[in-house]
Amino acid sequence: MYRLTDQPIELNELLAFVGDPAAGAVSTFIGTTRDNNEGRSIISLDYEAYPGMAEQEIAKLGEEAAEKWEITRMAIVHRIGNVPIGEASVIIAVSAPHRDDAFKACRYAIDELKKRVPIWKKEIYRGGEIWIGSQTGERFTTPPTPSSG
Repeated sequence: MYRLTDQPIELNELLAFVGDPAAGAVSTFIGTTRDNNEGRSIISLDYEAYPGMAEQEIAKLGEEAAEKWEITRMAIVHRIGNVPIGEASVIIAVSAPHRDDAFKACRYAIDELKKRVPIWKKEIYRGGEIWIGSQTGERFTTPPTPSSG
């Protein structure tokens, strides 16, 4: 399960998807909207993506993780649109026979997603807003176009 959604992400749906009798471990990562960043009081986040390319790249992360570690199943769902304080922007769930592989695959997926997947984040804060281009902290005044990356 590798997808984008404009709806709240349901953790239980991802857990059901990765569940398997052969898996002795399930590792999850839930990235949520916090109420502050770099001294700014955040109201919400807005995410934009290049959907076809983003979902393809997310699926590639899953394939790479399966080559590196013994995992049973993986789910990565990233939200687009407005994400209020406290709600999940991204959830990753990984099942594996052993916890070490589940932990490593989950960590790999979020780290690589933030580096490679064409998703842009706008922080809406008291007094303004700012685009954060590559999710790694690069700042933009407007979101980059899909053809510029």
